[in-house]
Amino acid sequence: MEKPAQSSRTEMHARRRPPRPDALAGMAVVAEAAATPDLAPIRDGAGEAGYFNDIYLLAPVGYFVLGADTTILQMNVVGADLLGLPRNNPERIAFRPFVAPRFFDDFDRFLRRAVHSRQAEQCSLQLVRSRSAQGIPVTLRASADGGGALRVVLEPAEGMLAALERSEERFRRIVHSAEEGIWEIDAAARTSFVNPKMARMLGYGIEEMLDQPLVAFMDDEGRAILERNIARRQQPGNADERREFKFLRKDGSGLWVTLATNPIFGADGGYLGALALVNDVTAARASAELIWHQANFDDLTALPNRHMLHDRLAQEVKKAHREGVLLALLFIDLDNFKQVNDTLGHEQGDALLVEAARRITTCVRASDTVARLGGDEFVVILSGLDQVSGIDRITQSMLALLNRPFALGAASPSISASIGIALFPSDAATPEQLLRHADQAMYAAKQDGANRYSYFTPDLQLAAQARRQVTLDLRSALADSQFELHYQPIVDLKTGKIARAEALLRWRHPQRGMLAPAEFLACAEAGGLMVEIGDWVFRQAARQARAWQDELGPGFKVGINQSAAQFRGDTALYVGWLTYTAELGLAPRNLVIELGEGVLLDPGSQVAGRVRELREMGLQVALDNFGTGYSSLAHLKHFGIDLLKLDRSFIGRLESDSGDLAMCEALIVMAHKLGLRVVAEGVETAAQSGLLAMAGCDFAQGHVYARPMPAAELSALSRRGVALPD
Repeated sequence: MEKPAQSSRTEMHARRRPPRPDALAGMAVVAEAAATPDLAPIRDGAGEAGYFNDIYLLAPVGYFVLGADTTILQMNVVGADLLGLPRNNPERIAFRPFVAPRFFDDFDRFLRRAVHSRQAEQCSLQLVRSRSAQGIPVTLRASADGGGALRVVLEPAEGMLAALERSEERFRRIVHSAEEGIWEIDAAARTSFVNPKMARMLGYGIEEMLDQPLVAFMDDEGRAILERNIARRQQPGNADERREFKFLRKDGSGLWVTLATNPIFGADGGYLGALALVNDVTAARASAELIWHQANFDDLTALPNRHMLHDRLAQEVKKAHREGVLLALLFIDLDNFKQVNDTLGHEQGDALLVEAARRITTCVRASDTVARLGGDEFVVILSGLDQVSGIDRITQSMLALLNRPFALGAASPSISASIGIALFPSDAATPEQLLRHADQAMYAAKQDGANRYSYFTPDLQLAAQARRQVTLDLRSALADSQFELHYQPIVDLKTGKIARAEALLRWRHPQRGMLAPAEFLACAEAGGLMVEIGDWVFRQAARQARAWQDELGPGFKVGINQSAAQFRGDTALYVGWLTYTAELGLAPRNLVIELGEGVLLDPGSQVAGRVRELREMGLQVALDNFGTGYSSLAHLKHFGIDLLKLDRSFIGRLESDSGDLAMCEALIVMAHKLGLRVVAEGVETAAQSGLLAMAGCDFAQGHVYARPMPAAELSALSRRGVALPD
């Protein structure tokens, strides 16, 4: 059998409710109930001071809020239509002039009673819309709202039934075409009326919803909220309420709405049910949740981000202070992540970060917070701790898990982590201090060799402050000409002549005196100053090399150290060097760029391309400290190295360890086979010098010959010559 149309079903439902001949009569009951003495002052749906909500706005009877002088403060649609006024009443017209003059005394007494009575007052009189118009019999019911105003309900008296019916017909059209859902329930919380919009919002037909309990459209949380509030809402004196609520659609999906609800009471004060205007806010809520999630969570790992971390850390610090328990903050930095990211690509790097986040999370409790600060830095908040011993176990588990290979397609890279730990309240009094101290402890762990953890101590704090001060001082060192270059002679082991020199940076600090590179270069790199300082070193060394060309001969060469940070710089830097050497009239082959093994293994520096650029400029390239890292002789051929500098760790044991001597001899022979010349660094004794000469080493430098010195002293030493130790 074909189902009737929605409007027909609604009318069928209305006809089968004997006590209330029209489903929309509930709207009239709302308006009538507003004048009952037990109602509390009404507020508008937005929560601001007001007198009635949208339900009263749509009521099929006249509804007015009057001031003490009967000025019409608010009126609904039907009331404005009856008086022929715009609903916002811009001219602040009073209600009393619409009362037929012969009823003025009755109206005034009626108002006085309503103001002072605890009960709703009623009065029958006639209204006129103009002096010549015939009076309209009406019934007024009024009650004080508790705030100095009167609420008045106006209904046409008998004989005006046609006008009322027209109003109700108009109201019916409004309800059925409304953009809001309208939902009425009876005293047993069963659906007694819904308009078509409400049914569509939930995905039901109207008949499917009628007589169904309200809880049939709720989840467990909604049912609990209903149980907590239903008894309260059935008591007279409760005004309308607006709130967000979730219903369940027919397909099981959630429907988030705003509900403007109002209980319905009969003339005797008995609870008849409730009426609600319903607006779908599902899309707006989803959009707001997305914006909130993006603002507080990391897109890649779904962990809390920096913003959420600061919020949670502040809360956990307050809680730890209140409850007198420990709180630990772990600052985690992944070691060698950049190498993985650059060699395997950002997509694989992202996959590693996601897996690292998962591994870190498995080591902590559900009540703890794991956040990603950005890049390869994570932070963990361990809250509610009774003792420190548990922190070691958790941290060791993290280090072990993060040190396992990561399965990234065909590659299985291994990384490690450096973890810094700060405790509240012993290490810091505020969340900001706690985070800063954990960061400093992490830095100490990384300096100690990485793949380990370190607790914050006051000594670490002092060291961090000293590093910050050094960074600040470095920024003015160039401008104030505080840098100097000293040069260590490099001796030809066959002739004893000083054939080369290595330029070594020194900082003549105004308060701390002469500083070696180890005391400030790390701060310069962390502060982003290495490129600028390196450019200054190159130009100073190039100028000195040109002077020595004239003084000591055209074959004299100067070595200049270059860091990975400089290799990651702009190619324009090298173009500027080439221009500068041309201006000096210096052949670029007389400058030797010295690279550490770490530079060769830094993918971010694009070593092969940069070394090729340097050699195309005519500069020579030396590999410094060879033998301490992971480079091989194959690397030497691949990168086009000209000069190999053996690390001092080989040289120091030449006299006592035949294995080191054999290693040096083998490296020298293989380097010569590849067309490279060899320099031994850190030669301290005559015996070491002699053994290196016997092994065929080309050059040597060390304290046995001379320490680093200013350029003028090296010039004098070179003219005198260096006697090779016997």
